Amino acid sequence: MLFRYSADKNGKPVRKAVIYTKNEHSIQLQNIDADALRIVTHLRDSGFDAYIVGGAVRDLIVGKNPKDFDIVTDATPSRIKKIFRNSRIIGRRFRLVHVFFGPKIFEVSTFRSTVDGSVGNSFGTIEEDVMRRDFTLNALYYDPLKEQIIDYVGGVQDIKKGIIKTVIPLDRIFVEDPVRMLRAIKYSATTGCRLPFFLNRKIRFSAHLLSPVSPSRLTEEMLKIINSGHSYEIVTKALKTDLYMYLQPTATAMMYENPDYEKKYLAHLKDLDALNTKTPSATLGQKLVFIICDFITDLTDWNKEVENNSSISEIYMKTWSECRNFVLPMNPQRAELEWAIRSVLKELGVMVRLPKRTRSSDSFRLATR
Repeated sequence: MLFRYSADKNGKPVRKAVIYTKNEHSIQLQNIDADALRIVTHLRDSGFDAYIVGGAVRDLIVGKNPKDFDIVTDATPSRIKKIFRNSRIIGRRFRLVHVFFGPKIFEVSTFRSTVDGSVGNSFGTIEEDVMRRDFTLNALYYDPLKEQIIDYVGGVQDIKKGIIKTVIPLDRIFVEDPVRMLRAIKYSATTGCRLPFFLNRKIRFSAHLLSPVSPSRLTEEMLKIINSGHSYEIVTKALKTDLYMYLQPTATAMMYENPDYEKKYLAHLKDLDALNTKTPSATLGQKLVFIICDFITDLTDWNKEVENNSSISEIYMKTWSECRNFVLPMNPQRAELEWAIRSVLKELGVMVRLPKRTRSSDSFRLATR
């Protein structure tokens, strides 16, 4: 085991980080994306520090295949852009760089400072950057060239102990960014790490902070849950911590009022997770079916609707309106939600055919089949 030191104000060396060598951690170099390795190598060759950071390091330690490889460096966005022609700068307040290799996108960010708090937008050092990351299991830096993990906050040991700890103090972490509460329960569900009592209690008492969060951010988090393959565990934890009412308020209210509805809703989430495992390429529309199926089923007596030859057009438009309100504040792509609604109606014996959307109109023609 090695250590990283820096000098204090008197010039005295102070131990800052533990360095785990390749003989001490479980990360295999062959599990690192070749293009991510290429980015780190190119930045190093250009005279900059660069590391793989965050969720990718966490997933590699617990034996999972990372979906994304994020990279952090001391190079500024403009310098990164000059080094990689296949890149573009994004962001308004804090600029990031996306580096493209075919369909793959790698996010490369500059170390951030804590001068403006954990959500600040100023450049800084690695020692500052680590202190603005949310949880210790996400605050690990991996050097693929030396095959070393740099750990400033005890994240490796926390992962081994199976516990989620915050880097940012509890009195600030959720005030500065309430979405971190959703991430905490997601990490707990996907890694098997437990939420300690005080953190769990803080999340419950802070759940109301999600109220002013924008629908776009809540949509992003809800879609991550739907696509995670762990939606059952995440939603179960979100219900227990009073978070789910801000992601899906109508569904949550129905679950609180009717325990049977809650059982059916959660059972469908298990089916959703099975679909994600069996068919990773499943569309969002196929996944949304599991979210809305019980809601649509309980809307009316569908056998009577069919027997009475009710207008298919009216049935569909009413169902669409009800479902659109049901999934709020989530705002999925309209075509995906329509596909899900049509599929559920088909199972209920209501046949709806929707031709492709025309360029000149946002409306659809409906026909019986």
